[in-house]
Amino acid sequence: MFRCLLVLWSIILVRGTTVCPCERPELCQQVRDERDFEVFVFDVGGKTWKSYNWSMVTTVATFGKYDAELMCHAHSKGARVVLKGDVPISYIVDQENRTAWITEKVTLAKSQFMDGINIDLEQAVEEGSPEYYALTDLVKETTEAFHREIPGSQVSFDVAWSPKCIDKRCYDYVAIAESCDLLFVMSYDEQSQIMGDCIAMANAPLSQTLNAYDQYLKMKIDPKKLVMGLPWYGYDYLCLNLSQEGTCFIAKVPFRGAPCSDAAGRQKTYKWIMKQVNVSMTGRLWDNEQQAPYFNYKDQKGQIHQVWYDDPQSICPKADSVKSKGLRGIGMWNGNILDYSDEPVARQQTALMWNALLGC
Repeated sequence: MFRCLLVLWSIILVRGTTVCPCERPELCQQVRDERDFEVFVFDVGGKTWKSYNWSMVTTVATFGKYDAELMCHAHSKGARVVLKGDVPISYIVDQENRTAWITEKVTLAKSQFMDGINIDLEQAVEEGSPEYYALTDLVKETTEAFHREIPGSQVSFDVAWSPKCIDKRCYDYVAIAESCDLLFVMSYDEQSQIMGDCIAMANAPLSQTLNAYDQYLKMKIDPKKLVMGLPWYGYDYLCLNLSQEGTCFIAKVPFRGAPCSDAAGRQKTYKWIMKQVNVSMTGRLWDNEQQAPYFNYKDQKGQIHQVWYDDPQSICPKADSVKSKGLRGIGMWNGNILDYSDEPVARQQTALMWNALLGC
């Protein structure tokens, strides 16, 4: 009861006090135009968004603190700005909790002049469990509420790189895809469950990544519902042992049933990687099997690390497959982690990463 009163009070408060923060009031109107090709950007805060390639961006999912200036600028470029939606799945098994959460998010989206929501849960769910059905209902009811209350709004849902119960996320992918506007496929962290040798590997190996889209498409999911998500970051692994062949053996860090995982490494931004590779032991190396770059370096203690990442050469064939498979578009986690400084080399590297989203 208290929860319902809280939501009701927030609706009254928001509708009574919300004022458009943009210089031009029309920029507070929701973006309704559909683009043929989606470029979906996650933004985690700060002001680096000012340096994005706005000729390409169609949707920005705001995972940082609300920034009215970002909303106004995105709308001036015809790009949507959407909320982050996160909630414990166990909580939304209860219908009243689910309705209250959805009402709260719709109200917040309206008050911030947003254009939809990106639902990002990533929690383990058993097939056929109460949570399994509640999650499907959440997506369906959220989409219906947003479409009703904010005409032309977009509801997207983030899914693992493969639909085969990755990280124990056994969702009803077909029903969820039918319910919402987009599935953002997180084609990264593909070593979250390492079942074989505990070794450093590519974040998103090409064949593994592309095969997973075939899995989604074999489920009869509309390709126009799928957005390919790419990593603009890599993993820095401490090598417990580096073999003569260059294999980096890593610590055993279990995750959701797997004995080893990429949690043994540390995520590093493309900005950091581009600086570190220049002072590495090996310089940039290329793995033909995984179709990904990597390098080795020594830290201040003399310990050897191996860093796997994506760059334009590894991204281009993935971006080409987006078009050949007829997918809805492409995106990345996340837009902030390139080097947007005025340094000439950095500017070139950043431009090449944005351009790679359109293919080779």
